[in-house]
Amino acid sequence: MHLSSICSFLSAFINCFFFKVFCLESEFSLEGDYLLGGLFALHEVQHAEPFSTPEAIKCFRYTFSKSGYQMLQVMRFAVEEINNSTTLLPNVSLGYEIFDHCSDTKNFPSIFNFISKNGSIKPKEKLNNYQPKVIALTGPYGSTRTITIAPLITMDLIPLVNYGASSYTLSNKLQYPSFVRTIPSNKNLIEMIIHIIRWFGWNWVAFLGSQDDYSEDGLRIFNKYISNTGICLAYQEALGQQANYSQTLKKIDMLKINVIVVFAVPPYARKIIKAAIANDIRDKVWIASETWAMNQQLPTEPGIGKIGTVIGITERLLSLPGFDKFIYKDRRTINGYSTESNVQSKNKTCNQVCDYCPLLTAEEIINENPSFSFAIYAAIYTIAHALHKVLQCDMNECHKNMTVKPYMLLEQMKKLDFPLKGHQVKYDDNGDPTVSFAVVLWNTETNPPRFDMVGTYETYPEITFNINNSLLHWHNNGSVPFSNCSVECKEGFSREPNRYHSCCFLCKKCPRNSYVNYSWDPYTCSPCLESEWSDECSTACKTRTIVYLEFTEIHSITVMFSATCLIILLIAIFCLFAYNFNTPVVKSAGGSMCFLMLTCLIMSTISVFFFFGKPTSVHCLLRNVVFAFFFTVFLSCMAVRSFQIVCIFKMAAKFPNMHSLWVKHNGQWLFVGFFSIIHLISCVLWMTVSTPIPSRDSLTFKDQIILSCEMGNTETLSVVVLIGWFLGFLCLLFSYMGRDLPKNYNEAKSITFSLILYNVSWIVYFTAYLILKSKYVQLVNAMTQLSSIYGILFSYFIPKSYVIIFQPQKNTAAYFQTSIQNYTQTISRT
Repeated sequence: MHLSSICSFLSAFINCFFFKVFCLESEFSLEGDYLLGGLFALHEVQHAEPFSTPEAIKCFRYTFSKSGYQMLQVMRFAVEEINNSTTLLPNVSLGYEIFDHCSDTKNFPSIFNFISKNGSIKPKEKLNNYQPKVIALTGPYGSTRTITIAPLITMDLIPLVNYGASSYTLSNKLQYPSFVRTIPSNKNLIEMIIHIIRWFGWNWVAFLGSQDDYSEDGLRIFNKYISNTGICLAYQEALGQQANYSQTLKKIDMLKINVIVVFAVPPYARKIIKAAIANDIRDKVWIASETWAMNQQLPTEPGIGKIGTVIGITERLLSLPGFDKFIYKDRRTINGYSTESNVQSKNKTCNQVCDYCPLLTAEEIINENPSFSFAIYAAIYTIAHALHKVLQCDMNECHKNMTVKPYMLLEQMKKLDFPLKGHQVKYDDNGDPTVSFAVVLWNTETNPPRFDMVGTYETYPEITFNINNSLLHWHNNGSVPFSNCSVECKEGFSREPNRYHSCCFLCKKCPRNSYVNYSWDPYTCSPCLESEWSDECSTACKTRTIVYLEFTEIHSITVMFSATCLIILLIAIFCLFAYNFNTPVVKSAGGSMCFLMLTCLIMSTISVFFFFGKPTSVHCLLRNVVFAFFFTVFLSCMAVRSFQIVCIFKMAAKFPNMHSLWVKHNGQWLFVGFFSIIHLISCVLWMTVSTPIPSRDSLTFKDQIILSCEMGNTETLSVVVLIGWFLGFLCLLFSYMGRDLPKNYNEAKSITFSLILYNVSWIVYFTAYLILKSKYVQLVNAMTQLSSIYGILFSYFIPKSYVIIFQPQKNTAAYFQTSIQNYTQTISRT
């Protein structure tokens, strides 16, 4: 049994390839100076089954494919057109040998025929001496079939110019060095599909394919290319012949996926669509790959309109002028000897037999799916142009005496760049062509159904993609179907992952001073910079306004004018006291110590100017530290001056020794020096522990940054303030003790008023500092300092200056002596 089967296989192989067999020469073969090979699927093996014994496959036993036969006719038309040309290959004729390639794995005899030399194959012969039967070949249709036979072709560097294998694997020149194709690879096709999905804003899609290299390659690329695009592959499956198509489609429907990419060869695509019709799967968007995008049978299926909208991707449809005429002419020729061919078909197994081919009318061939027509046409012209270069043809003739090796054509193909029917034919380093896709919409409401072109995708001369939305008539009354896992978040809401897929999310409101950037990271509410702000639900940050007390503000001008006037008054009083230094009024005011007091007040007033303008480290140091130190020195002078008056009038007689020691050792200066040093040390500690530095308050107002100065370390600042307030308390105490002294020496009311104003001013400031957060808090600080100095000036120095200028009769020793005598008499009576 097995021996007879083996003999049958060898007999069929020998009949086909080692003897001249006549198999419809006008259809499958043509003599010429140079022979081209062609592989076309005139029949399709629907259910492949493993053989138990070796045998040559007989394609005519399987299902006839009109599409495959039309492809064969395109090759024949292209060869005839080239042979009739007087410019491309003058005085050279092309011939061809065509085989029916119906199986993914069992059509090797035809390949052996192509690579044989005089009916035999010599594996050990040097490649540069080897001359196979064909100089190049085109086909077969399908990635799996091509990958199966390509190693046999490419090992001899025979150009395999393919029209129907889009697997990206074939772009690998290390594995397939002589592979060239005239259709874009799966990589380009997947990019186009992703463009379409993103164009309409979909992100929840299914991907269905078949169990072959074409679909597996497409699925692998699709998974790779959708990363970082926002598209989620919600469902994927490679379907076999025996798969449960109904269950698959129901799963997709249950997942609420409304966009389905069907990346499969026609037999599987037909099964998927028919199952959708049978299971009443409605209102979906079906994206068809180029293998079935213009299938002629499926649009006529009953109920096709209910499944939704079918969008197909095909190569840009280019007409082939003269093709229709060629077919009509060929049909008339074929009908003349169709009977003879039918008799022979029963006896031949060389896969150059087609029982149904003569029965087709010209209209049936012409109206068949034209998706790959231009690709076949371009493949034949690619070979012809390469041969034109190798033979060094000019407009009149070619050098036919040259020996043409297949690898010579391959070298020239890499350099080709020629126009063909308005399309530029050129190849990249991987042997892939420029991309020219068309997006077609199935219009099943017309009879016959139409394929309306609604978009294009080009990569030459530049990358362009466009879809005319007005031409799309969706199944749901015109609006773009929804196919997203989650509804898009409102503006200013970030996404919070909800499930495994990144497309499924909840929406979370972005808080103040944060924003969401949908193009960069839609899942994060990014914080604004310190110099920026935003409201809730923002998609961008706004720049904050920088605010501080500027010199040009009316408030600033007013305070600085007041400070200037104060300095002028203090200097004037300084000069007045210096001029009248030896008068009783000046001596009673403190004598030489008055000048220290006035100098301290002048320095304290100067510090006010550092509250205005953009704060710097110097500003922060001088505005508060300088005032605190010099005003405290002034208070120590006031305290010791009050003490001295009380001491002279009330304590000198009771404690003469202590009084003499105080006078002898200049107790007043020791007192002032002691407290000045103590306060200086505390100020140095204040600046050292935590130096007052510029601060930026961005919390108080959402749209502002307030520039001010930090107060520094709280503990050291408290010591500085307490020393000042302690001296102020001493002033009040001593002035109260001297409330009954002579009028010229009684400063109780003036000192009490000035110190109460001083304390109240600073209480108001610290209250404002704790409660209010505004640039005007600094203005309050400056005004507090000024009010403290103005209080001293008008309650203490101005009255004395008034006496010196306007009441000189009271500025005499006699007047003061009379006041003292009156005080003494009053005391003696009591």
